[in-house]
Amino acid sequence: MKVGVVGVGRVGAACALSLVVRGSAREAVIVDRTRARARAVVTDLRYGAPLCPEVALRDGDYADLAGADLVMLTAGVNEKSGGATDRNDREGRLKLLDTNVGVFKDMVPKIVAAAPAAVLLVVTDPPDPLADLVRRLAGHDRVLSTGTLLDSLRLRVHLAERLQVSPASVEAQVVGEHGTSEVMLWSSARVSGVPIAEALPAGSSFDDFRKSVERDVRYANITIIEGNAASQFGIGIVSARIAEAVLRDERAVLPIGVYNAKYGVTLSLPSVVGREGVNRTLEPAMSDEERRALDQGAEVLRQAVQRTS
Repeated sequence: MKVGVVGVGRVGAACALSLVVRGSAREAVIVDRTRARARAVVTDLRYGAPLCPEVALRDGDYADLAGADLVMLTAGVNEKSGGATDRNDREGRLKLLDTNVGVFKDMVPKIVAAAPAAVLLVVTDPPDPLADLVRRLAGHDRVLSTGTLLDSLRLRVHLAERLQVSPASVEAQVVGEHGTSEVMLWSSARVSGVPIAEALPAGSSFDDFRKSVERDVRYANITIIEGNAASQFGIGIVSARIAEAVLRDERAVLPIGVYNAKYGVTLSLPSVVGREGVNRTLEPAMSDEERRALDQGAEVLRQAVQRTS
């Protein structure tokens, strides 16, 4: 089981760290346009690797991706350097699209030439329209975006924190875009089967609770960036978890991004993840409000994809 990570800025390095600590693969190859950076990251990780599950770790060039089962695409400009840190800007991560399209048009053909059978996991923001670009450049459907898995975890964490329960007891997910149009499925959110509105302390306002949680989840990346320059560790762990589902052919159901013919774009719905990527998606029950919001988010993404041609 071999994984490649292309681009070792903050996010790529966090992905590499998570792969090693979790023992997600037998072999990991780290590629960066600056070979010295890739070599330094690998060297640093090797010093701690004896305390982790065994992973053969090395730096390389694109050719060294040969035989990879999955490649993570993490190169490109991030939110801070790309100026996508304004909570009042509805474009959000989509502001990074035009710059990162250029990066991907150069990078993806090299990856596909070296590893034509690999599943391609887009981690770089904005991952959904970039996944549509990758799908077009690669000429196959084994293309995923990290989608809203991280957003769903953020939602569970914020709900658990306010309700003073373990996140493991919270069932909640986010669908649609990994971005400002994402849709939090409040109608199906539960704490051990109890609807969220019924789990609130007596006298609490559900509307106020909902607005507070949505604000924290929707702009979690900006809050992190304001203190640490980049949102990296959560997405690193998420990327490693998706890799595991692919490499182990788990058929795990995760809210990640894959091209959806119904909507005409890559967006996130609960998806069955295995060796070939995603083999089907499930559309959960939604309220009318949530379905309208998902349709609106899909239109936002369709307009974004037009900018990638």
